[in-house]
Amino acid sequence: MKVVAATWQRLEALALFVAALAAYAHMDASWILFAVLFLAPDVSFAAYLAGPRLGALGYNLAHSLIGPLVLGAVGLAASSPSATSVALIWLAHIGLDRALGYGLKSPDGFDITHLGRIGRPPALS
Repeated sequence: MKVVAATWQRLEALALFVAALAAYAHMDASWILFAVLFLAPDVSFAAYLAGPRLGALGYNLAHSLIGPLVLGAVGLAASSPSATSVALIWLAHIGLDRALGYGLKSPDGFDITHLGRIGRPPALS
């Protein structure tokens, strides 16, 4: 049942990616800005220099849906296309990451996520 749930979550993430792209295209925002900012949340990997606990926290803060949803709501409420554009880029990044299986990290290891383990299974000895 875990495989079905993880697959469903990855399909939902793909839908998030496509919806964010469609909304971004509808805004007629800059695709150069999109290209420049798309990988920005991955700067959070630097938090792993402080250890796995802080690394997971930093990564998860940058890859949680809360941040871009709040930013998007503020952007819409304030009629700020810039904030809304950044929120959509951020949502697209998270959607693609999760569709590819990169979920929120566990402090127990970088490869342990809420979507399962990343990469190859450990070799049997």
